[in-house]
This record gives sequence, structure tokens and C-alpha cells, in this order.
Amino acid sequence: MISFSSIQHRSTQNSTTITTAVASSSASTTNRTFLLPHHHTHKFYFNSPPFFQTVDLPRRLCIRAIDAAQPYDYEAQLVNRFSQSGKLKIAIIGFGNFGQFLAKAFIRQGHIVFAHSRSDYSSIAQSLGATFFFDTHDLCEEHPDVILLCTSIISTESVLKSLPIQRLRRNTLFVDVLSVKEFPKNIFLQYLPSHFDILCTHPMFGPESGKNGWQNLAFVFDKVRIGNEESRLTRAETFLDIFKNEGCRMVEMTCAEHDKYAAGSQFITHTMGRILEKLQLDSTQINTKGYETLLNLVENTASDSFDLYYGLFMYNKNAMEQLERLDLAFEALKKELFGHLHEVLRKQLFGKSEAGAREVTQ
Repeated sequence: MISFSSIQHRSTQNSTTITTAVASSSASTTNRTFLLPHHHTHKFYFNSPPFFQTVDLPRRLCIRAIDAAQPYDYEAQLVNRFSQSGKLKIAIIGFGNFGQFLAKAFIRQGHIVFAHSRSDYSSIAQSLGATFFFDTHDLCEEHPDVILLCTSIISTESVLKSLPIQRLRRNTLFVDVLSVKEFPKNIFLQYLPSHFDILCTHPMFGPESGKNGWQNLAFVFDKVRIGNEESRLTRAETFLDIFKNEGCRMVEMTCAEHDKYAAGSQFITHTMGRILEKLQLDSTQINTKGYETLLNLVENTASDSFDLYYGLFMYNKNAMEQLERLDLAFEALKKELFGHLHEVLRKQLFGKSEAGAREVTQ
């Protein structure tokens, strides 16, 4: 490679002569021909360093500076980086109904989506504008910015352990969207090296409840471990902005707080829906608004897999307490009903005799 250390020039009537001191790695004289602007052919003579070269150029060509050749087109890199600065490469692991549901929003906002699942969803991914990978090694070699786990709760740990994380960039952001939060937080901290970022989230809606948009629907998140570098902070915020831009109500709380609240709301809701499903309720011509609400509850909860409901129970330590409270509440309600029934029957059977007895004692 030749570098130019100094430039001198002098003008004549018909041409400009450039004299340049050059350091060359070649010890021998080299004769090369170059085609300069305006299609003039010139010969360059290179001698052992240090040496001088003389080039006769047309008068109208005035060279102000000559830069050494750069190994990369840095300007083009900056332009490309700027154009891609607001986009994330998001790899969705588990491309079932919920993964596809989220992918539509990601792609709609201009992000790049990769997908992987045990089942072949390649045609669906293509129709959505995502790229499907059958092998997680190939997916990880694409160096996604975000790994998003959309698996079932009970399979999350095995899926995470199976990922070839050594093929990822060292600061990749891992995100989950499970309905419980302490469990994925703990396995992330257990299996992921400290140089990976962790964001635990829970969209409090699904394909059915969010089919008409996400406006004012709650999105819970906990920044479990995010690096201090500006790029990593920006990446986490960019991911959260996806849901904010869709109109979600953003709620930041710890994983422990989420599980406490979720056991008293989401788990109870799913439990009641499952109980009503067992009753095989039918719609009638005289449905009340309240009854239709119950039918909608059955539809929303029964459409989810039983694995989801089991995961809400198994992997939330607060769920058992809520189930016991529900059982006690049902027993207390039955006791109250039977207590009133007992009073009615007692009055019917012994009302007159008891009234006469009270009159005697008076």
C-alpha cells in the first residue's frame, strides 16, 4: 500500500505538475499507468523510499488534497447505521398464536423479525414478512438484537437451555412474555451469563382480547438487568416503545409484585372460566348482560391451552393460596345458603309450636 506524505504543486501555462513525496514498501522502481479524470493517461514512476513522483495534469484540474485509501467506506457505514438505528432485529422463539400475534405489531412498526418453533410455520412467517429458521444455530448467527421467548411456561427452561447462546453477541437482550414473572427471571439469571441483558414483560392481553387493538391494555415490565451503555439502554427502550406506540398502558413493577397481583386476578379469572366451562353453559334467547359476560369469560379462557392454566398454578407461588381462598369462599357461601334454608324449614315445621312456647313462658 502506498501512502502520500506531502504534496507540492506548481503551475505552468498548459498544465499543473504535482510533486509528491511518497513512502513505498517496494524497493524497486515500478512503472504503472493510471487513468485519471477526463480520460488522460499518465505514467507514475515509483522509486525506493523516500522518492518523488511527478504527474503532469491539465491546467483546469486543481487538486487540493489526496487522501490515503481507507479499508472501509466509513461514511456509508454511518448512513446505514443511522437508517437502521430505530430498527431492531427480534428473534421470536415459539412462533405459535401468541408469537404470530406479536410479530404483526413488530413488523408493522418496521422491525426485522426472525422466528423459530418446533412446528413448521415457515409459510405463515413468510406471509407476515418474517424469516423462519428451522435451526436455532442459523438463527443465532444472524445476531438478533433481542431474543423473545414466546414458549409455554412449562417448556421455557428446556428451550432456554437448548439455545446456542455462544453464537449470539455478548450483550444480546433476552425478553420473555410469560404470564408469570418470578419463574422466568430466576431461570434467566441462572442460565444466562452476566453480559446478557434481561427484560421480563407480560402483555396483559392476548390474540382474543387484543384483536381490536391494544389501546389502554396493560403491559407490565421489569428491567431485571440492563447494561449501562447507552446503546443497551436505548435498545431496551426501543423494544418497550413498540407496545407504547400501540397504545398500551405501560406498568413498571417487580416480578414479585406482578405475581402477587396476577394470582389474585389472572389466575382467579382463568379458574372461574374453567369452572364455568365444565358446566357447559349455553346461550339462550333471554341472555342477560351478566350472563353474556360469563359466556365471554368462558370463551376467552377456554381458548387458551390447559398448559397455560397449569403454568399459572404451578409456577406462581401465590396461586395455591388463591385456590384455597376460593375453596373457603365457596364453602362459606354454601354454608350461608344452607343456613338460610334451615331457618325457612324450621319456621315451616316448628313455627307454631315455638311461638306457643314463647307465649307460655311470658
